[in-house]
Amino acid sequence: MRPLLGLAAPVLILSACASSAPQAAPEAPSDARKLLTLEQTASRGDEVDFRGDLPSYRWAEDGVHLVYVKQEAEGDAEDDPDAKPEVRVWIDPVTWTESAPPTEAESEAADDEGNWKAFLAVGLEEKDAKRVAKRSGTTAENGGVLRKHEGTLYWERDGAVRVLASSQPAPVELEEISPDGERVAFVQANDLILVDTATGAWHAVTGDGSPNVFNGKLDWVYQEEIYGRGDFKAFWWSPDSKHIAFLRLDETEVHEFTVIDHIEDGHFRVKPEISKYPKVGDPNPIVQLGVASTATPSDVLWLDLSSYAKTEPLVVRVDWTPEGDELVYMVQDRIQTWLDLNFADPTTGKVRPFLHETSRSWVNRAPAPRWLEDGSFLWQSERTGQRHVYHYRRDGTLVGAITSGEWSVGRIDEVDEEQGRMWFSATKDGAVNANTYRVNLDGSNLVRLTQGDGRHSVSWNEARTYFLDTFSSLADPSRRRLCAADGDVVRELGVAEIPDLETYATSPWEYHRVNARDGFELDVALLKPVPFDPDRSYPVWIPTYSGPNAPSVRNSWNGSAWYQFLAQNGVIVMQVNVRSASGKGLVTTSTAYKQLGVPELRDLEDAVSWLCANPWANGERVGITGGSYGGFMTAYALTHSTKFALGIAASGVYDWAMYDTVYTERYMSTPERNPEGYANTSVIRAAANLSGHLVITHGVMDDNVHLQNALQLVYELQKAGKDFELMLYPQSRHGIRHKELRWHDRRLAWEAIQEYLIDG
Repeated sequence: MRPLLGLAAPVLILSACASSAPQAAPEAPSDARKLLTLEQTASRGDEVDFRGDLPSYRWAEDGVHLVYVKQEAEGDAEDDPDAKPEVRVWIDPVTWTESAPPTEAESEAADDEGNWKAFLAVGLEEKDAKRVAKRSGTTAENGGVLRKHEGTLYWERDGAVRVLASSQPAPVELEEISPDGERVAFVQANDLILVDTATGAWHAVTGDGSPNVFNGKLDWVYQEEIYGRGDFKAFWWSPDSKHIAFLRLDETEVHEFTVIDHIEDGHFRVKPEISKYPKVGDPNPIVQLGVASTATPSDVLWLDLSSYAKTEPLVVRVDWTPEGDELVYMVQDRIQTWLDLNFADPTTGKVRPFLHETSRSWVNRAPAPRWLEDGSFLWQSERTGQRHVYHYRRDGTLVGAITSGEWSVGRIDEVDEEQGRMWFSATKDGAVNANTYRVNLDGSNLVRLTQGDGRHSVSWNEARTYFLDTFSSLADPSRRRLCAADGDVVRELGVAEIPDLETYATSPWEYHRVNARDGFELDVALLKPVPFDPDRSYPVWIPTYSGPNAPSVRNSWNGSAWYQFLAQNGVIVMQVNVRSASGKGLVTTSTAYKQLGVPELRDLEDAVSWLCANPWANGERVGITGGSYGGFMTAYALTHSTKFALGIAASGVYDWAMYDTVYTERYMSTPERNPEGYANTSVIRAAANLSGHLVITHGVMDDNVHLQNALQLVYELQKAGKDFELMLYPQSRHGIRHKELRWHDRRLAWEAIQEYLIDG
């Protein structure tokens, strides 16, 4: 990096490859343990592991035994004479006796042979036939197995194989077997298709699929911001296999956005990539919810959403009752200030409104109802500002609240109706922790089951008499236990062994609770330099994300070699849970409503003030970094505060008007409704206020947070005569694609830290 001090004209630096010139060695720890190299922090040098491995235990398929995978002391693997072959054993959790898995020999023999000759009969060559036959596939209730090879769907049952669909004229996508195994649904050319597994007969549910019309498949914004990144499936079988529900999304009015591949296989022409991307205030895809009967698939029944038309609705979840007699779906308004839970008759389309959830800010997409055998269900709501579980009858009557208090339920793990009990995870004993609890369905006898400080993850045996508990804390590495249903520890199964902790100089993480200026308690994790000298003054580095309900600090083991490297080189690493990213419920998350970045920055500033009140923390050398939302927070901090000497902002949104509708409008409403909020949260509008040195990095082909954000910020910084640096990563999207480019990015960051914090 090159300092830009004293330059009169606006400057944009496209930095060359970050220099790898040797730096002065840090002071060796007093006990002379080894120091990390920068290469090791990026998995390029000698391997270093500060996480460790736990003994491998899980529940067997019979739901009774434990499966333990162990390695023999000596191996004779064909490809590697020194390899240690894995051996699976079953363990009785009551007597702790070992035995061989009863079906392992038979299953291995079946895997070796497979039914490959049947695949020869449908046109596959022998090599491919053997490969496909050995794949596990998806097994249906009727014993049939669905496999996919090079875009073609194969159905195997009773030794016979049938081709159900090929990749012509378009790829086969999102295939799923009906619960009874009699049909497979899939999407081809954006149309929803059903095929009979017994006859191979096709039945087109829709016929209007096109580049702008998606049937049974989600578009970019629905999968990214509603149903989950990478989940494009938009159809749902009824449990009785009689109906299939699906979404139809019409993107005709959605604006296009183009990203450019400037490399494109070494050619000297650019390759444009055009996609539909709704930016704030723009039209969203128009959604319809259809239901088709498997008896007459082409006669689609479209549910009436006309009452929602003025709110530009989003259909955010689709499900079925256990019997399949009613479709269950959730609708929200465009800016997500409410959520409706509705039931519909799949044969008549008659809709039965059930619940209307509201909020003073936004309403998060709710989990699907958890159905009970008597037809009632458990519903999770944040109506109080905390997520709790409510018991409803199917007629709409509220039986009662099962949980309550100033804490939130994470998820429902298990329900035992016979005993009248529910097991769930929650933040009752601290939002940075994760524990498992049990409560009676009438809300009585709430008991914490997991023992020990930290974050616990549990898995139950089928009878719910035992659970495996895997947990760690900032202070202690991962460990695993076998516990009885009441939480008593039956057996310690192991602690992660981390020899490198003794080999290399490391610093322990500290956990602190810090009061913000208004008294709100912030969770802070601190990593001090090693060795630590309280008479020295150290620079501070703050990695952050700080997005809504996305905590940076969790009470779990942090094995980052990068952070330990910084500590070895005399840098304090601090992470902070700002209140809107504290995990303390919607009541605190919503403090950022219509003002993303504003309260977060105040909390970060207060944490810096708390830390730098200590003489060993240098308040003149504080740096901050983050990617995506963290990139926004980094650039926002350097343009709205004077506390930061350095910021490295990756892939940030620098004006919320440039991001997508569903995410942004949930938290910011629209620019028409909230013009002041958009103005106050814009980094671009505040570019002239830049304080400290800003390094901007971005993937050139980022199809999530577009490069447009970085370029518009660069333009305003140039016009304001500000000094900064920009690094672009070709062929990278929302994250750096190539390992060599990631290594370049790591070196870029380290040189900036040295120049502006350590040596500055």
